[in-house]
Amino acid sequence: MIGTRTYVAKKEEVERKWYVVDATGKHLGRLAVQVARILTGKHRPSYTPHVDTGDFVIVLNADKIGLTGKKLEQSKLYKYSGYPGGLKSVTYGEVLKRRPERLIEKVVWGMLPKTKLGRSMYRKLKVYPGGTHPHASQRPETVNGFNW
Repeated sequence: MIGTRTYVAKKEEVERKWYVVDATGKHLGRLAVQVARILTGKHRPSYTPHVDTGDFVIVLNADKIGLTGKKLEQSKLYKYSGYPGGLKSVTYGEVLKRRPERLIEKVVWGMLPKTKLGRSMYRKLKVYPGGTHPHASQRPETVNGFNW
């Protein structure tokens, strides 16, 4: 075992890519898992748990995301102000009508670490309700299926 070293990525060595994901017809949970995987960098062989090795992800057509069963009426997002009686809840259906990008952001945030590192990963997520985005200058790669 002498001479074998474990590779540890450094923040300066990470080269970030941009990926575009079309959410049309995809299921919310399955899409969120794959997006969270890219944001954390677990798809790379150089993944290091304490370094942000993830890539940028652009999610388009958030308003066309699919949900199975009765999740539109039964599943809820909660927000608590910290005061008595300050718990507010909104169904997935209401969120999808008003701000569809918020639904994907909240579900992906739930899959990331709740630390400074997780917040830096979350900042690399860009979600848009329509089919256009302002990040064309980054020359993102289109991802049709997640097969890595």
